[in-house]
Amino acid sequence: MEWFWTFLAAQPLLTLFLVISIGYAVGEITIAGFSLGVGAVLFVGLLVGAFAPKASPAAILSTVGLILFFYGIGIQYGKSFIEGLMSPLGRKQNLIALVSVVVGGLVALLAVNQFKISTQLVAGIFSGALVNTAALQSVTDKVGGELPTVGYSVAYPFGVLGPILCMYFALKLFRPTIPTPKTKRVQEVEVVVSRPEVAGKALSNITAKMPPEVQIIAVRQDGHNRMPKKSLKIKAGDTLLLVGQGEALEKVKNWLGEETDAQIILDHTDLDDFDVYVSKTTVIGRRLGELNLAENPQCTVISIQRGDAVLYPHSGLVLEAGDRIWTVARRTHFEKVRNFFGNSARSTSEVSYLALGIGMVLGVLFGLIPFPLPVLGTFTFGAGGGAMIVSLILGWLGRTGYLTWTIPPSANLTLRNFGLTLFLAVAGMRSGPQFVKTVQETGFQLLGVGIAITLAVVFVAFILGSGFMRLSFDEVLGVVAGVTGNPAILAYAAKSVPTNKPELGYAIVFPTSTIIKIVVVQVLLVLFKQ
Repeated sequence: MEWFWTFLAAQPLLTLFLVISIGYAVGEITIAGFSLGVGAVLFVGLLVGAFAPKASPAAILSTVGLILFFYGIGIQYGKSFIEGLMSPLGRKQNLIALVSVVVGGLVALLAVNQFKISTQLVAGIFSGALVNTAALQSVTDKVGGELPTVGYSVAYPFGVLGPILCMYFALKLFRPTIPTPKTKRVQEVEVVVSRPEVAGKALSNITAKMPPEVQIIAVRQDGHNRMPKKSLKIKAGDTLLLVGQGEALEKVKNWLGEETDAQIILDHTDLDDFDVYVSKTTVIGRRLGELNLAENPQCTVISIQRGDAVLYPHSGLVLEAGDRIWTVARRTHFEKVRNFFGNSARSTSEVSYLALGIGMVLGVLFGLIPFPLPVLGTFTFGAGGGAMIVSLILGWLGRTGYLTWTIPPSANLTLRNFGLTLFLAVAGMRSGPQFVKTVQETGFQLLGVGIAITLAVVFVAFILGSGFMRLSFDEVLGVVAGVTGNPAILAYAAKSVPTNKPELGYAIVFPTSTIIKIVVVQVLLVLFKQ
């Protein structure tokens, strides 16, 4: 096999892609419902790096990969994160994240004092035990060398498996009752106007008194379907096509008149429905309520598909590149509507590299800023942490002038996965020789420290969430998934309960916990003068 390793050492680019492809193949292997996923790329990289150390690519490639990954994360979760910070539930969840990660840091601090393990190793173990590559990168930026990645690699497997096992046993032990939420599907209802307080009013006066979750899609007047323009006068006997959900739709229906058989939907003579893609920069990042669609280009929106999600149209919904809009308009206006939105299917996978480049420049610059730690000195977030913090803000803003910060879901997913894969492959290959040496000397001790950190964080999150904060069990699962970080943990949590609360909790907690982890490992390094 010596010739093979010599060949790989002479072809670093080929070796990099070989590590990525084999890593993904290994990650697909499932044993008792558990798989390493993209994390397998790290371990294949360690193996190759141990036998062919000269094949290791430049370290800057791993930094570029990490910036891509965390920039995409911030853009995706920015809005949920900021909104979560402003809600009472979000503040509770983030408080749990803060306390549990700090407890994990205290366990790491105890390991340094008790077992006299290198602080660089423990910082890497802490990052791996909580599956956080941004924290790892902030350590390697500060101290250099491969020891942090070695610690990360040792702790990583249980960092993924441990929280899943804890969730499994918690579900078996406590058997929580989690009611299945009623499915709120968008409904279409046709209502004949009969109430005197509505008849004779302009449509703008009527819609002003309606809840935002109910929309008027079309009006049937004098035997013809018409667009719901604000100036249109509604008469007794007119039929309105409403789209909405639940009790709000029922209240509006009763307020307007009585439900009737479908007339508007079946008559396609005047108005018809069709799909159009959002790709024009003049509408990307704009709220539906700002566009006045009924007047120009004279259409109304029934629903919006974004990635795998179907969104309900309301005035505050911000359009993103790649959104697929189900809309209603006159056939003669179809082309005008398409031109208004752009209607390029390529927008589902296109990225504004101008916005991406500017956003990453701002993120890297932010990562260079030294922040004071009272008594202990200063720390920086590093390129990856800085990119995520800045992108959270940009993801929340959505748009600044002509710059659209959001990225279509499919393009964002590709960008993030490629970045994370690149980081793990390069980090593994560069750490291979040091990994073998360290594991041979103190492997079980390092593994035990990693397990202790993971379990401490998970137990504290469960105790605080269920015992003190009185969160529902599915909300606690979201916090645990967010604070431990790996998408495989979130996937298990989401599969275990019939609600979407784990996903929501993850979106709120994951960015916060990432920032806290970066600060904690920096404190460890400053305390021990690394």
